[in-house]
Amino acid sequence: MSTPAVPDPPATPGRAAPVLGSARADLWTQVLLVLGVSLGASAVYAVLSLAEQLARGPLAEAQATLNPALSPLPLLDLARQLAGIGLDLVPVLLALYLLAGSAAALPAVLRRIGLDARMPWPDLGLGAVLFLLMGLGTLALYAAGRALGLTAAVSTSGLGEHWWTVPVLLASALRHALVEEVVVVAFLADRLTRLGWRWPAVLAATAVFRGLYHVYQGVGPFLGNVVMGLVFAELYRRTGRVMPLVVAHFLLDAVGFLGSAWLLG
Repeated sequence: MSTPAVPDPPATPGRAAPVLGSARADLWTQVLLVLGVSLGASAVYAVLSLAEQLARGPLAEAQATLNPALSPLPLLDLARQLAGIGLDLVPVLLALYLLAGSAAALPAVLRRIGLDARMPWPDLGLGAVLFLLMGLGTLALYAAGRALGLTAAVSTSGLGEHWWTVPVLLASALRHALVEEVVVVAFLADRLTRLGWRWPAVLAATAVFRGLYHVYQGVGPFLGNVVMGLVFAELYRRTGRVMPLVVAHFLLDAVGFLGSAWLLG
């Protein structure tokens, strides 16, 4: 799914076109701002975290905890978890707003990127198939990485046993699904395409970027997310719908967050 590049504004006679006011500069500014307040920042911290882990010792001895507790007080922990989930969704709204161009056009852009309920059963079916394929691949790469000493031990939840633990983990899974698929696939791929990038370059860039903000977990999760990025972005290009990707990502994270506690004790 591609969008034609946006032409720069015509130059005033006798003057060069202003660089900072060009359409290309505007698109790059949008990319940097959206990534800077979301997954771009996560990528920077992921690289720094990996460097710190390697400086301390072998990566096989490192531990990465997803969904850590944010307070020893249960109610305050709940409040901080919900606040973090809500604030993490703001870049999603920003990306959708920039894709739409105005608040009034938001419903139209949701239909354009396929983040709607027009095709519930095809979206659920494709999402479930992706979940099974990506889930099995993720487990295989994680196991191989652990065996080779190239992947940290990942704990999927640091939350205690509270009445709100399961709903918060499910909300966290939905948060990750929306942030990654809307920002990386729908927004970033759209902006790189409008900047004139050819699709193979867009595909590679979005996939490597997806792996980069997971690199703190080690080589296995990095490679697994690169593969996931390649598959998800290509499917989006072919179908024009991001909803199946959101469904698959939500199922992957929900099962990952809850399955370790329920299945592994």
